[in-house]
Formats: sequence, structure tokens, C-alpha cells
Amino acid sequence: MRKIKYKQVRKIQPNSLEYTGKVKNELIDFQLFVYNKLDYKEFKKFDITETHSKIQLDKINWFNLHGLSDSTIIQKIGSLFNLDKFILSEVLNTDKRSKIEEFSDLLFFNIKSMLPDENSDLLKVEQISFILKKNLLISFQEQKGDFFIHVRERIKTDVGLVREKGADYLLYILLDAIMENFYITIEEQENRVEEMQMLAKYNDDREILIRVEKFRDNYHFLKRSIIPLRDSLYAIKTIKEDATFNEIDEKNYTYFDRLHQKSLELLEQIEYDLTTVDSVSNFYFSTQNHKMNEVMKTLTVVSVFFMPLTFIVGVYGMNFDNMPELHWKYGYFFVIGFMVLLLIGMIIYFKRKKWF
Repeated sequence: MRKIKYKQVRKIQPNSLEYTGKVKNELIDFQLFVYNKLDYKEFKKFDITETHSKIQLDKINWFNLHGLSDSTIIQKIGSLFNLDKFILSEVLNTDKRSKIEEFSDLLFFNIKSMLPDENSDLLKVEQISFILKKNLLISFQEQKGDFFIHVRERIKTDVGLVREKGADYLLYILLDAIMENFYITIEEQENRVEEMQMLAKYNDDREILIRVEKFRDNYHFLKRSIIPLRDSLYAIKTIKEDATFNEIDEKNYTYFDRLHQKSLELLEQIEYDLTTVDSVSNFYFSTQNHKMNEVMKTLTVVSVFFMPLTFIVGVYGMNFDNMPELHWKYGYFFVIGFMVLLLIGMIIYFKRKKWF
């Protein structure tokens, strides 16, 4: 059984508004999208205190924020939208796993988004949090990214159902966009693992084994990130059954079921890819063993060739006076010729036996 080791981490006080992520220098920026089937407005570069004057609760409102380093602005946003301090602390604490929290007037959802790093085998990880209220969706991102560009375009150009449905459907398509990043990440990891398979066939560099172990760690990290997401999406079914939070339209629960199925597909693919990574590692070690066996085989054959020759040399090196060939004129040439013929005969015999 694997031992569970306690990892000492910096403790954050409950309800403390302290950002624990790594993106410390990201300037806070926010946008507000207000729309329905007939109208669309986008607000940028406005003061946070003007938010309430721009929100229209008879339409769908999406407040999107980039950057979490300034807790003062986060606290102002909490006051504007009447958010509990506990929720804001969950937004800022990026060390916790993905989760869903149900309240009487809102739904809190956070998720880890991942993309491959083009310059290394590491993964780029970002926590994104969502707060769903009546006709209002608030999203918090650690940094600016292009996760939701196509969603903004769909809203702006009225493509699909997004302008016809509520904020719960908007939450669905944003979560779906994040889950697409998991597919992209897994596909990129698969391509790199396939590259390692090819290298392992012709290269015995230890760096290959180090990279293989890194890919294994990446897959386990992906798995640990998707499992709580799967559990959170499954928990939405409980929300449907207890009817405490009714801001998700009953017709839209099927979309979240789709996301739950995607999470299961991702976990199945990760399990398959982990077996592939194990096979690369096993292939590397088997290749090393094969090469070692070939070296040992070559050394054994060479040593067998020289064993009878060494015996003959040893016998004639004893310098006994009563050795007939010792004083024979052609003794030296006879022994050398016999040794050569013996060596040739052994080579022919080994070849026929296919021992090398």
C-alpha cells in the first residue's frame, strides 16, 4: 500500500481574501455583456461602481473578470453583487480542488482549466470560477486568455441558442469551452508520447525516461483535476431533484448531463493513455535489456573462442623438458596453424547453430 505523506502548505485563514495563485502581476480587467434575443451590449473600460447602472435584470448579464491579485477590487465586486465573503475567498484560493456549492440564491462553481505548454512538457493551469444568479453569470479568470472568444462571438452575432436561453445555458457553454481545453491538452500529450515511442526505439538517452515519467505525472494531474469536475457535474442532478436552487431551467439539465458524459470520456481516455505511457517505459527498459543481452552475448562468444586457445597456450607454457614438440623444428608453426584452424572451425560451428 502506498504511504500517504503529509504535505506542509501555507495555511489561509477562513474567509480570508488572499490570492494564492501564481499570476501576481496580472492587471484586473472586466467586461459586461448584456443581451437577449433582440438586443446586445458590451461594456468595457468602466468604473466598477458603474456596474449596477449597466446591468439589466430583465436581460442576461455576463460579468467577466481577468486578474485576481487585487483583493480590494474583488471585495468591491462582492459588495456590488451581494456575495458572501466565503465565496470570494474560494475564488481567490486556487489551491483547492474543483467544486460546486449550492446556495438559496446562487450557484458557485470553480474548475481547473489546462492547456499544454508549447515550450516544455509542463501544463499551464488556471482556475476559473463561476457564480450563477438570476439572469446573471459572474466569471473570474486568473489571467487573460482566449478560452471564451468564440462564446463572445456567438453572443455578439446571435449564433446558436445562446441569445434565446438564460444564464444557466451560458454557464454550460463556458464550461464546455473549458472542457475542450482538456481534449486539446490530452491530444497534445498523446502526440508527444507517440514521439517518445519513436525515440525509444532508436535512442537509449536517459532523458527519454525522464520525459516519460513527466508525462505520467501530467496524466495523473489531469485525472485528479477531472474527477472533482465529474463529481460536481453529477451533483447538479441533486440540485434538480431537491429543487432548492431553481435558476437552472429544467430543460437545460440535459446539457450538464452531456458535460458529465464528457468528463467520463476524458477519464477513460486518460486511463488508456496511462497504459500507453507504461508501455513506452516498458519498451525503453526492454530495449535496454536487449542491448545489454547483445553485449553479453558478444562477450561470451569472444570468450568461448579464446578459451581453447588459452588452454593450448597454457599447456605449452609449462616448460617441461619431456615435451616432444618443444624441440621440434616446426613445432611453433604447427601449433599456430592448429589454433587458427580450431578458431575457424568454432566460428563455422557457431554460425550453423545461429548463436551469433
